[in-house]
Amino acid sequence: MTLNCSSMMVLWKMSPALVCMSILLRSVKTEVQLDPMNATALLGSDIQFYARVQGSWEVMTWHVRGFQVLTIQKNGEVISGNRYSAGFCQSTDGNCVQFTIYSISRSDAGPVSCIVQGSYTPKTANLSVQESGTLHILGGNLTVNQDQKVQFQCIAASWYPTPSISWSQNGQALDSSLFNTTSSSISGELYNSTSILSFSASSSSIIKCLATISTLQNPLSDSVFLSVVAPDWTVLVAVVVSFGCCALLVLLFVGIIFCNKQKKGKQLNYEDEMRRVRTQSQISSIAVPENRRGRDNPSFQRHTAETADVFTNQDSYSHNAQVPDLVKQAQSKKHRHVTIV
Repeated sequence: MTLNCSSMMVLWKMSPALVCMSILLRSVKTEVQLDPMNATALLGSDIQFYARVQGSWEVMTWHVRGFQVLTIQKNGEVISGNRYSAGFCQSTDGNCVQFTIYSISRSDAGPVSCIVQGSYTPKTANLSVQESGTLHILGGNLTVNQDQKVQFQCIAASWYPTPSISWSQNGQALDSSLFNTTSSSISGELYNSTSILSFSASSSSIIKCLATISTLQNPLSDSVFLSVVAPDWTVLVAVVVSFGCCALLVLLFVGIIFCNKQKKGKQLNYEDEMRRVRTQSQISSIAVPENRRGRDNPSFQRHTAETADVFTNQDSYSHNAQVPDLVKQAQSKKHRHVTIV
């Protein structure tokens, strides 16, 4: 109801009480409160907006990205599409309306407006739509030796916005210094992220990669099992023993060759020495030095002469008698005994 100054004067003359009531009506606020003003929803989920009207109203309309999608009247009648609904809030006098968008798509992102017919100012909120992609650890389960350096690669594909990636080991969060994460945009709307975890394996454990965005109630995760085994000392010992045996055989072979050479050398030296000794002996027997010759034995010479005289006298008595061989040898050959000092 609009009143100018002349009308107010006429009403004042007629009834001062009516003038006071008119002033009170003009002082009543007529506005719409919309909540939330900034909403974020996960792709495929539902979202609700609440409009609270201060003052009387008859018709309310809702618009998504500039397109009218629903109309609700004060009597509760609703005209809408399949993915939209509206109703009065519980425990209210009809001045609160709940507007719902079902199965949100990326095309719903943008302004969401509530317009109440009359002197109400339209209210507009903003809707953001997030998208959860896929998450996978490359390579699967891994078996390594103790203290061996291991590396895991986690791929988060087709996310919006860029997800936050973290790692855990046996349920305990790993320090961010152990992994590095990079992201890239695909088609200008979705993002791919790659996170690489590196550390030295000490014991068997469950390794988990987690990715999240603000609209996810629970992070998306993927896990693998890391099996750590102790070094196989049996193989190492076998290898060392094999090399040791080979080295021992080589040393033994070299030692045998060396000993044979030494033995042959000594044998040759011995044979040479024996030949030298025999040669010297033969030379000594052939030519005895003058200073080492023995002297003639005069007694033996006189004995030989006397014996010869006896045999000569016997020959004079018997010319036909034969002279013993010993006498003949004594007469024909002169014996000389040499004594070597």
